[in-house]
Amino acid sequence: MNKKKISTLLVFMLAIVIAATGCGANTGKSGSNSGSNGGGAAAEVENLPAALKEKGDISIKVIRKIGGDDHTAQFLAGAKQEGEALGFKVDTFSANGDTAKFLDAIEQAAESGVDAVVLSHADVEGAVDAVQKLRDKGIEVVAFDSLASIGEVEGVTLTSQKDEALAQYALDELVKQHGTEAKIVYLWVDGFPPMVRRNAVYQDVLAQNPGIKEVGRFGVASDNTSVDTQNAVAAMLAEHPKGEIDAIFATWDAFAIGATRALVEAGRTEVKIYGIDVSNADLQAMQEEDSPWAATAAVDAKMVGAVNIRLAAKKLAGEETPKTYDLDAALITQEDLKKSSEAVNVATLADIIPGWGTTDAFEEDWIKALKEANAK
Repeated sequence: MNKKKISTLLVFMLAIVIAATGCGANTGKSGSNSGSNGGGAAAEVENLPAALKEKGDISIKVIRKIGGDDHTAQFLAGAKQEGEALGFKVDTFSANGDTAKFLDAIEQAAESGVDAVVLSHADVEGAVDAVQKLRDKGIEVVAFDSLASIGEVEGVTLTSQKDEALAQYALDELVKQHGTEAKIVYLWVDGFPPMVRRNAVYQDVLAQNPGIKEVGRFGVASDNTSVDTQNAVAAMLAEHPKGEIDAIFATWDAFAIGATRALVEAGRTEVKIYGIDVSNADLQAMQEEDSPWAATAAVDAKMVGAVNIRLAAKKLAGEETPKTYDLDAALITQEDLKKSSEAVNVATLADIIPGWGTTDAFEEDWIKALKEANAK
């Protein structure tokens, strides 16, 4: 067979392959009612809302302003895992504290044709207008730990951890262990909605316990929050010898991590830390020998991400969703962790903290069925 015949035959075979591939390909949102849910998976779900069936492939963008910490990693992982379990395409992005990048990501989402956007820490100027643009384009929005004014945009649900409960749990444990005349350091930064709520509880506790003395405070949100906090606490320890500080209230685990390092390096582990938020790194620090980190109040960040995706799914399904939703908090103490014969991480916290990491909030029957269908 000469080269010309071989070339003709190859071209003919390639044409057949291309034609076959084109016929078998998913035509996308405009030509498919099979849903986003793993192709044929949606067809297996008898109770799948009609509005969701009609949308075809579902795409969700998760955009978080802060980043570089374990809480962010867990939040994004929880959102992505939940969305993909439903058969949705989920893209995640962290702006690592860069406001311009955060707002630009929202702008890009508005122009990309996504079906829904989950925002985290949309607490900057310009965020409300950006969300309004999303809604004007028919894009569903759920926003975690964001400006209250975003919730005034039609169709948006605001979610948050129960920040008041988080602060109350941590401070109650501090007062329980050190009394109503404790000398404390306050690690807190203004300008963030959850911090504002936590500070309100702190001020209330001080008012109820006038004997508590704040001997120092520090707070900064940056790419190096833990290091900055470590240096600041080290300076406070140099200024206040043993007996002049009893405890530290850290309103963010990035603060608690830095404070823990400073106390250990200075040999000042008699000072105890009461924090907020939890991660594997936090739990490891709490379980180290002679750790000063006595307790932390937290909500499972992975679960937070998952619940926000469920709310987005319900919106896409045309179902009613609340204007606001708060996720329940729990207190984790060193004493709780010592009950385990093995090292505890976020995945095994449920073994010692009842109900940790699980919730059936907004997990409708059709959501459960859709997960089961996509798991096959």
